[in-house]
Amino acid sequence: MRTYIIRRLLALIPTLILATLIIFFLIRMIPGHVIDLMMSQQDVSADKVTRQKIEKELGLDVPVHVQYVRWMGRIVHGDLGHSLWRQTDVWKDIKERIPVTFELSVFSLAISLIFAIPIGVYSAVRQDTMLDYLGRTVSILGVAVPYFWVATMIMVYPALWWGWSPPVELIRFSDNPIGNIKMFLIPSAVLGLLLSAVTMRMMRAMMLEVLRNDYVRTAWAKGAPEKIVITRHALKNALIPVVTLIGIQVPILVGGSVVIEQIFALPGIGLLLLDAVNQRDYPIITGLVLVIGIFVLLINLLVDLSYGLLDPKVRYQ
Repeated sequence: MRTYIIRRLLALIPTLILATLIIFFLIRMIPGHVIDLMMSQQDVSADKVTRQKIEKELGLDVPVHVQYVRWMGRIVHGDLGHSLWRQTDVWKDIKERIPVTFELSVFSLAISLIFAIPIGVYSAVRQDTMLDYLGRTVSILGVAVPYFWVATMIMVYPALWWGWSPPVELIRFSDNPIGNIKMFLIPSAVLGLLLSAVTMRMMRAMMLEVLRNDYVRTAWAKGAPEKIVITRHALKNALIPVVTLIGIQVPILVGGSVVIEQIFALPGIGLLLLDAVNQRDYPIITGLVLVIGIFVLLINLLVDLSYGLLDPKVRYQ
């Protein structure tokens, strides 16, 4: 397994280089150059000399490929660069926002699994019952109804009807654990229920497939209790595709956090990325893509390694 992990970690390097290369050039193709935005906001005369001076100060006076090589050179030394607008360290800005997005993602994933796995298993075991139809209906609604619309309705209508709205000022877990959980509960539930709808349907489909296998039928025929048949014989095998789906959902989770953090005013990396794109703050955008890319690839590596725990037949070479 050690050789497999090392080989997978080495394979992350070209993947990350390709991802940063694509985003580095694509972000500069968006209409509206960062220099134009700066000069318009600072009310600076748009003469050629002033523009060239600002470009030189920011290191934008050289071709894009030279900028990329310089940026990669700093990455090797652990430097993600500095924000074009605030001149702050990019890694410091990202590091301050990571705990918010991490907490939102963990809560969302936990809520998703708490609802999806038990309901999916029950729907498969009690196929075509009233509760099965109810679970399938809820899962379809979860997929069909846009989560950003649900989040917006939660922000708008309770405020209009009852004068209540979710807290918009960040409460640190270290300062007030209960208040922090209450603050993240609603946005996490909105994002988690979106993920649970897909996971629930996958869990149900895989359980139905596994329950029809001969070894499960043999366990039933031997008179094994239902709990033992479900947990020991069926569930672990049915979870393998579901775990794969969870790994695929991680990028969706990160992307969804951009919208959720914007609606609920959570100062995470999603909101930082959105602001950086609007301001064309290239170092922050590329730095965030690199950090998110590393996180997503590591999660997928953990997903692959978890197959060995669920299925002893899996071998890593």
